Amino acid sequence: MTGVEHVEYLTDAYGGCGTRSVFLGGTLTPTRRLALRWLRRQAHRLADALDPDPRTTHLPARALLPAPPGAEHAPSQLRFWAADLTYAEEVTDRLATGYPYCFTAREGPAWYRLTARPLFTTARPSHFARSSM
Repeated sequence: MTGVEHVEYLTDAYGGCGTRSVFLGGTLTPTRRLALRWLRRQAHRLADALDPDPRTTHLPARALLPAPPGAEHAPSQLRFWAADLTYAEEVTDRLATGYPYCFTAREGPAWYRLTARPLFTTARPSHFARSSM
Protein backbone atom coordinates (compact mmCIF):
# COMPACT_ATOMS: atom_id res chain seq x y z
CA MET A 1 0.00 0.00 0.00
CA THR A 2 1.32 3.43 -0.92
CA GLY A 3 -0.51 5.51 1.72
CA VAL A 4 -1.23 8.21 -0.89
CA GLU A 5 -4.46 10.02 -0.22
CA HIS A 6 -7.29 9.82 -2.71
CA VAL A 7 -10.02 12.47 -2.72
CA GLU A 8 -13.69 12.01 -3.53
CA TYR A 9 -16.48 14.48 -2.84
CA LEU A 10 -19.63 13.76 -0.88
CA THR A 11 -22.51 15.97 -1.95
CA ASP A 12 -25.97 16.14 -0.46
CA ALA A 13 -29.17 18.13 -0.32
CA TYR A 14 -31.36 18.61 2.75
CA GLY A 15 -34.48 20.59 3.43
CA GLY A 16 -36.18 21.43 6.67
CA CYS A 17 -37.57 23.88 9.16
CA GLY A 18 -36.87 24.70 12.79
CA THR A 19 -37.51 21.21 14.16
CA ARG A 20 -36.86 18.79 11.27
CA SER A 21 -34.61 18.09 8.37
CA VAL A 22 -35.20 15.79 5.42
CA PHE A 23 -32.56 14.17 3.22
CA LEU A 24 -33.37 15.11 -0.38
CA GLY A 25 -30.52 13.35 -2.16
CA GLY A 26 -26.81 12.80 -2.29
CA THR A 27 -23.97 11.27 -4.23
CA LEU A 28 -20.26 10.61 -4.19
CA THR A 29 -18.29 12.18 -7.06
CA PRO A 30 -14.68 11.63 -8.15
CA THR A 31 -13.94 15.33 -8.86
CA ARG A 32 -14.88 18.69 -7.40
CA ARG A 33 -16.21 19.85 -10.80
CA LEU A 34 -18.65 16.93 -10.85
CA ALA A 35 -19.62 17.77 -7.27
CA LEU A 36 -20.40 21.33 -8.37
CA ARG A 37 -22.39 20.05 -11.36
CA TRP A 38 -24.48 17.83 -9.07
CA LEU A 39 -25.11 20.72 -6.64
CA ARG A 40 -26.21 23.02 -9.46
CA ARG A 41 -28.59 20.38 -10.87
CA GLN A 42 -30.06 19.89 -7.40
CA ALA A 43 -30.51 23.66 -7.00
CA HIS A 44 -32.54 23.71 -10.23
CA ARG A 45 -34.47 20.56 -9.26
CA LEU A 46 -35.46 22.03 -5.89
CA ALA A 47 -36.30 25.44 -7.37
CA ASP A 48 -38.51 23.85 -10.05
CA ALA A 49 -40.26 21.68 -7.45
CA LEU A 50 -40.91 24.63 -5.15
CA ASP A 51 -41.81 27.11 -7.88
CA PRO A 52 -43.02 25.38 -11.07
CA ASP A 53 -43.64 27.25 -14.27
CA PRO A 54 -47.09 28.90 -13.97
CA ARG A 55 -47.95 27.66 -17.47
CA THR A 56 -47.80 24.06 -16.22
CA THR A 57 -51.15 22.42 -16.90
CA HIS A 58 -51.08 19.61 -14.32
CA LEU A 59 -51.38 21.84 -11.24
CA PRO A 60 -54.66 22.33 -9.39
CA ALA A 61 -56.33 25.72 -9.48
CA ARG A 62 -54.76 28.29 -7.11
CA ALA A 63 -51.79 26.01 -6.37
CA LEU A 64 -49.43 28.87 -7.24
CA LEU A 65 -49.69 32.24 -5.56
CA PRO A 66 -47.41 35.25 -6.06
CA ALA A 67 -44.83 35.89 -3.35
CA PRO A 68 -45.11 39.21 -1.54
CA PRO A 69 -42.55 41.81 -2.68
CA GLY A 70 -39.37 41.72 -0.62
CA ALA A 71 -40.12 38.29 0.88
CA GLU A 72 -37.47 35.60 0.98
CA HIS A 73 -37.92 33.30 -1.97
CA ALA A 74 -35.90 30.08 -1.83
CA PRO A 75 -36.44 29.10 -5.50
CA SER A 76 -35.02 32.44 -6.66
CA GLN A 77 -32.06 32.08 -4.30
CA LEU A 78 -31.38 28.55 -5.59
CA ARG A 79 -31.62 29.60 -9.25
CA PHE A 80 -29.40 32.64 -8.67
CA TRP A 81 -26.78 30.54 -6.87
CA ALA A 82 -26.77 27.88 -9.61
CA ALA A 83 -26.31 30.47 -12.38
CA ASP A 84 -23.62 32.61 -10.71
CA LEU A 85 -20.09 31.76 -11.88
CA THR A 86 -18.56 33.54 -8.87
CA TYR A 87 -20.27 31.02 -6.59
CA ALA A 88 -19.07 28.18 -8.83
CA GLU A 89 -15.45 29.31 -8.41
CA GLU A 90 -15.97 29.69 -4.66
CA VAL A 91 -17.21 26.09 -4.42
CA THR A 92 -14.33 24.58 -6.37
CA ASP A 93 -11.70 26.75 -4.65
CA ARG A 94 -12.98 25.82 -1.21
CA LEU A 95 -13.09 22.11 -2.04
CA ALA A 96 -9.59 22.29 -3.57
CA THR A 97 -8.24 23.54 -0.24
CA GLY A 98 -9.85 20.59 1.58
CA TYR A 99 -12.72 22.46 3.22
CA PRO A 100 -16.46 21.71 2.90
CA TYR A 101 -18.84 24.06 1.11
CA CYS A 102 -22.42 24.80 2.11
CA PHE A 103 -25.15 26.93 0.52
CA THR A 104 -28.47 27.51 2.27
CA ALA A 105 -31.57 29.08 0.71
CA ARG A 106 -34.29 30.25 3.10
CA GLU A 107 -37.96 31.03 2.88
CA GLY A 108 -39.64 31.85 6.16
CA PRO A 109 -38.95 29.00 8.57
CA ALA A 110 -38.03 26.62 5.72
CA TRP A 111 -34.49 26.09 4.48
CA TYR A 112 -32.81 24.11 1.71
CA ARG A 113 -29.13 23.24 2.07
CA LEU A 114 -26.66 22.02 -0.55
CA THR A 115 -23.30 20.77 0.70
CA ALA A 116 -20.14 19.24 -0.70
CA ARG A 117 -17.20 17.96 1.30
CA PRO A 118 -13.96 16.27 0.37
CA LEU A 119 -13.39 12.74 1.65
CA PHE A 120 -9.74 11.80 1.95
CA THR A 121 -9.02 8.09 1.77
CA THR A 122 -5.94 5.99 1.35
CA ALA A 123 -5.57 4.98 -2.26
CA ARG A 124 -6.10 1.31 -3.01
CA PRO A 125 -3.12 -0.61 -4.35
CA SER A 126 -3.20 -0.77 -8.14
CA HIS A 127 -3.71 -4.55 -8.21
CA PHE A 128 -7.21 -4.02 -6.68
CA ALA A 129 -8.15 -1.72 -9.54
CA ARG A 130 -7.51 -4.40 -12.18
CA SER A 131 -10.08 -7.06 -12.81
CA SER A 132 -8.91 -10.64 -12.52
CA MET A 133 -9.40 -12.81 -15.55
